[in-house]
Amino acid sequence: MTVHDVARSLPDIPVLRDICRSMAMVEAVLNPDGERYYSFSAKWSETEEIASMRNGSGDEFDVIFSEAGVYVRGFDHESPMSPYVNGAPWPGVVDSVPRVFGHHVLEPAFTDGGIPSVTACLWREAGSDRWAAGEIDFPEGYQDPDGAAWLFDLLTTPTPEKFKEFAEDYYEIPVNIGAVRRVYDLRPLDRETARALNSTVPLSTVAAAAAEIGYATDLSA
Repeated sequence: MTVHDVARSLPDIPVLRDICRSMAMVEAVLNPDGERYYSFSAKWSETEEIASMRNGSGDEFDVIFSEAGVYVRGFDHESPMSPYVNGAPWPGVVDSVPRVFGHHVLEPAFTDGGIPSVTACLWREAGSDRWAAGEIDFPEGYQDPDGAAWLFDLLTTPTPEKFKEFAEDYYEIPVNIGAVRRVYDLRPLDRETARALNSTVPLSTVAAAAAEIGYATDLSA
């Protein structure tokens, strides 16, 4: 599987945005004080929102939502396509990124020493009916050469059950599937759902996280 398979599997932009917000909201309740695997900022800039993944081992992705559409970049530090191996992004990965997203390629937060930290990249312009990626000659002998299959796994299989599986494995705690489903259904986050996910989480912390994510709450209920 490569970024081209991901491009065929990702949902439409509004659905992807909702999935990213839901994942970030559940994790913010599960892990209110620590570094989070998945996060979302509805206030990344005056005109853009961002969903991010950081696994603490150097692997990451960012999904930038704007009026122009969506730009996605992923980085697998063990990929043979890593710019740390080649001194530059692998040919084709970012070469055909549309000009409207060009500033994201060199965004300081997504580069190291001016070199884009990217092994997988895709985009979808507003009004387009499909996701796109560059023309890439992938290295042979790898099932997931650019890391796209595992980096974007929860976005291409966007189910509460998949998130529960991830969270229980990562945090080594039981996760209430009913609560996860309610968040994935975009129901306003209430006290009962928050407590079902984390019985000790301060509701003020939940409210602050929800505001950052742009997720509706009803914590008085």
